Amino acid sequence: MAARAISRVHTLSGNLLRGRCRGLLIPSFSRSFTTTPGRQYALTSLLHISPEVTAALSSNKPVVALESTIYTHGALADDLARHLDSVVRSHGAVPATCGILAGVPTVGLTPAEVGRMVREGAKKASRRDLAYLSARSLLGGNDQARAHGGTTISGTMVLARLAGIRVFGTGGLGGVHRGGERSMDVSADLTELGRTRVAVVSSGCKGFLDIPRTLEFLETQGVLVSTFAEGGKADFPAFWARESGVPSPSTVRDEREAAAIILAQEQLGVESGMLFANPIPEEYAVSRKDMEAAIETAVREAEEKGCTGNTNTPYILQRIKDFTQGRSVPANLALVESNVARAAKIAVELAKLMDGAPVSPRTVKTTVTTKTISYSGINGADQTSVPAVKVQSDVQSEVKFEHSHPVDVLVAGAVALDLSCDYAGSVTLGDAKSISPALHTSNPATISQSVGGVGHNIALAAHRVSDEGKVRLCSMVGDDVAGSTILSSLQATGLDICSIRQLGHEYPSTRTAQYVSVNDAHKNLVLAMADMAIFSTHSFPTYWTSAVASSRPKWLVVDANWSEADIQTWIHAGRAHGAQIAFEPVSTAKAQRLFPPLDRRHAHTTPLTVFPRPSVDLCTPNQYELLAMYEVAKRNGYLEHSYPWFEVLDAFGIMRGARERFVDITSPEIADAGIPVQSVNLLPYIPTIITKLGADGALLTTVLENGDPRLRDPDHARYVVSRSINGHPHVGGVYMRLFPAVERVKDAVSVNGIGDTFMGVLVTGLAMGGKVDKLIDVAQRAAVMTLRSKEAVSVELSGLKWDLRRAVEASG
Repeated sequence: MAARAISRVHTLSGNLLRGRCRGLLIPSFSRSFTTTPGRQYALTSLLHISPEVTAALSSNKPVVALESTIYTHGALADDLARHLDSVVRSHGAVPATCGILAGVPTVGLTPAEVGRMVREGAKKASRRDLAYLSARSLLGGNDQARAHGGTTISGTMVLARLAGIRVFGTGGLGGVHRGGERSMDVSADLTELGRTRVAVVSSGCKGFLDIPRTLEFLETQGVLVSTFAEGGKADFPAFWARESGVPSPSTVRDEREAAAIILAQEQLGVESGMLFANPIPEEYAVSRKDMEAAIETAVREAEEKGCTGNTNTPYILQRIKDFTQGRSVPANLALVESNVARAAKIAVELAKLMDGAPVSPRTVKTTVTTKTISYSGINGADQTSVPAVKVQSDVQSEVKFEHSHPVDVLVAGAVALDLSCDYAGSVTLGDAKSISPALHTSNPATISQSVGGVGHNIALAAHRVSDEGKVRLCSMVGDDVAGSTILSSLQATGLDICSIRQLGHEYPSTRTAQYVSVNDAHKNLVLAMADMAIFSTHSFPTYWTSAVASSRPKWLVVDANWSEADIQTWIHAGRAHGAQIAFEPVSTAKAQRLFPPLDRRHAHTTPLTVFPRPSVDLCTPNQYELLAMYEVAKRNGYLEHSYPWFEVLDAFGIMRGARERFVDITSPEIADAGIPVQSVNLLPYIPTIITKLGADGALLTTVLENGDPRLRDPDHARYVVSRSINGHPHVGGVYMRLFPAVERVKDAVSVNGIGDTFMGVLVTGLAMGGKVDKLIDVAQRAAVMTLRSKEAVSVELSGLKWDLRRAVEASG
C-alpha cells in the first residue's frame, strides 16, 4: 500500500534542549548526576552551551573541552582557535572551547567569538572568577560587553563538568612553584583536579615548576596521574622536555585504556579529576639538559627582579624563549596540537565504551528483574496478570533520562530525507501512451523533498492527533547536510525528539538515511531506493532500553528498519516496562526480521512468545508484507506442531470449510489470495493483525479472549469466524472483519506515508483507551488526508482530534 521511507537518528539543537528537554545535559556534582529544580534553573539561566555541543552531548558524540586562556593570554598563532578546532574535528570529536563571553559562561565558543575576546580584552578566569564575571550578565549595562574571561585549566574544568564533558585537552598544567613550601604559590589547577571529575590531557607541568612537590600535592588531592608510554616505566614529562628525571606515578598504554579509566572513575562515583600526561613529540622536544640550564637562569632572574604571583610565569616563559633562541615557541604549538589530538582520540574511545549511554545525567544501576504486569488486550478487555518478559543480565546498565516525562506513544523507527520523483511526461509506445517513466534514460519529473521515514511518519501522525508531549520519536541521523535538514524540520513540528541520536564521523556508515521514490504520472510507485545503512550498521541496546524506561509508554511502535537484534531489544524493553507493542513491517524484505531463524538464537534474537503473552500485540502489514511474514515464519519453523504456536492455533477451532466463511466476510479475491489464512496462522504471535488492502479497505483479524462480549453479541456474530472448542483458558475465538475503504480517492498527490499515517492515528487511539474496531475508520480517513497531501503526513490531521476522541468514547 504505502511506499515507505527509512530513517536516521536525530539529535537536538540547543533551543530544543532548553525547551522540552531542558536540563538533559546539565548534571550536578552529585554522584547520581541528579539536578534539583533550583539548580537546573540556575545552570540553564547562566551557562550557555552551543547548539553543536548540546547536540553532540545528547547523542553521546565525542566532545573535547578546550581552554580559552591559551588564546586570550597566550603568545601563539593568531588563528590558533580555528586550528585547534580543526585538530579536534579531524580526529572525530566536537571541540568545546570554554570561556566567559560578555558575562555569559559559555561552552562551545566559536573562533569568531574567541577573536572578539582577544580584541576587546579578557581577564584570566579561574574557578574563583567565574561568578564575579558572570554576575555582569545578571546586572546588565555597559559593563557586560567588557566582561570577557579566558578560562584557565581550573575555570575550564568547572564549565566542562557543568556541561557534562569528560575530556579536556590543554598545553601544560600549573603546579607548585619553586619555593612553594614557603610562598604557598600553588596553582588552582591542582586543587581543581582534586575535586572536579574531568580528565585533563597535558604535557605534564611546566618545567620551571617544582615537579616532585607538584606530584606530591596531586597525590594528596587523590588525583590519578598517568603518563602515556608504550610499556614499562616513564618519566613524568616536563612540558618542553620529554623527561624530567621524576618517575611518573603510573603509565597508560593507549587512548582506549585511558577511556576505560575515565569510565571506571565515573561508575565508581569518584569525583576527583585525572591527569593524563602526554610527552611532547620527539622532533620538537628540547633536551632536558638545555632546558634545565635555561630554566635555572630564568628562575634566578625572576627572583632577583621580584617577579612573583601572576607576574612570575609570564616573565619566565619569555626568558626561556630568549635562551632557547625561540625553539620553545614551535615546541609549545606542537605539544598543544599533540595533546588536543590525544584528547580527541580518548573521547572517541570513551564514546564507544559508553555503548550508547547518554553523556549526562546518568546513573548506573545493577538490576536483575522479573516483574508481573497486568496485560490488557488492545480491545480493552483485561487479561489475567502474567509474568512480563524477564530481563536478565549479570549487570544491566540503566541510563536515566532526567526531566524526561512519560508519554503515551514511543515510536522507535527510521527518519529519512525523502525525495519524491513524479513522472511528468508521456512516452508513446505504438498507439498508446505510457504513464510510466522510460528505463535507461532521463525522464521529465517533478521532484520534491521532505522529511519522511516510517518511524518519523508514524510519530508525526500520532503527534498531530494527540495532545502536546504525548508522543516521542527515537531514531538516528548522521552528522551531514541531510541530518541537519531533518533536525531543523523536526524542531519546527514540536514533536518530542529527546531520544534521537546523531552519530558522528567516528562511526562507519553514518550517512543520514535517504529514500528516493519514482512514481508514474498517476502518483503510483514505480520503484524506490533506500539508503538505511545507519540502522543496520549501528546498535545501541543500552540506549534503546533506557529510552523505553524513561518514556514509560503505553504503546511502543517498532518499525522493521532496525536489525533483527535491535527489533528484539525494543520488544523486550517494551514488555519489561509494561508497554504494548505494535510492529510496522516497512517492506516485504524487512518484515521478515520479526521471525529470525530459530537456530540463530542469541542474547538479542530469541523466538517470539505466543498469546496470551505475545511479544507483539498489533501489526498493520499490507497484503504483500503479510505474505512475506507468513512465508518466513513457516520457513523458519515458527508454524510447526511441536512449537507452542500450534496449541493456540488448535484452540481457535477453525474447521475445514472455513473458506466459505472467509469469502462471506471478505471476498473471493481476498480469500483466494490467502490473506485470511495467512493472518490466522500468525495470530498466535500477533493477536491483532490489520491488513491494509488499498482500495478494498482494511481487514481486521484478531483473537477473542474468553468472555469477550462479541462472542455473544448478535451484531458481531457474522464476524466471529470460529469459537474455541477445546477449553483453552484464554482463547475464545477468532474475529475477522473487512472495513471498506472510507473513500475512493481520484486526486491522489503522493502515496508516501499513508500506511504510516494509518498506524500513527490507530495506535494513538489505542493509547487513549479505544477499541481497534472503533478506530479503523478514523485511521483510514487520516490516510486519505495524507494521500491528498504533498507532505509525508498531512498537516490537516489535527482536524481529526475530535473524531478520534468520539471513536474512543464509543469504545465504551
